[in-house]
Amino acid sequence: MTHTQATPTRRMTLKLDHIVVLGETLEEAVAHAEAAVGLPLVPGGTHERYGTHNHLVGLGDLYLEALAIDPGATPPTEARWFGMDRFVGPARLANWVCCVPDMDAAIRALPMAGRPVELSRGRLRWVMAVPEDGVLPFDGLFPALIQWLSPVPAGAILSASGTRLDRLDIIHPDAATLESLLAPHLEAPRVVFRTAPAPGLRAEMIGAGGQRRTLQ
Repeated sequence: MTHTQATPTRRMTLKLDHIVVLGETLEEAVAHAEAAVGLPLVPGGTHERYGTHNHLVGLGDLYLEALAIDPGATPPTEARWFGMDRFVGPARLANWVCCVPDMDAAIRALPMAGRPVELSRGRLRWVMAVPEDGVLPFDGLFPALIQWLSPVPAGAILSASGTRLDRLDIIHPDAATLESLLAPHLEAPRVVFRTAPAPGLRAEMIGAGGQRRTLQ
């Protein structure tokens, strides 16, 4: 049984859905995100399958998620998503997530994204592409792919914060290759690929009063 309805006439697109700050603890992830954004994050919930929990804040047409392993959860029997089993060090902006209209078509076009996994939290339902070892290609900087099955996705539920994402830099030694893989499908003009020795992400945001903020 497939996870999605096939829509062969619909072009496979990737649109920026949200960005993810990881921390060794949720408190660290939230503190790092709040210091950069200048806004409080609200509790999200838990993800039983991967033993994680999160907090969230809206950034206009997308949102920011602070995510960490839940110490009170039962450890999963498979690798956690976002390479979290290997995450160490200070909290940081570690991942970006793109929404797709058809996960089966997305994985056919970009098989390195992983396998489809159905997930839910409260009234939210979605399908995520997760690699077998949990680690996304390009040192984790390949976008995680999501297809929302809920009529209203997570980002639309969050209150408007007045802060919006202006630019997201994807920084990697082989940024040109990553860009060429995604270019036929990516519809995210705020995403910029930059070549540099050390991989990482950098988000430039504009607050309600016009002040600029940076999250890395």
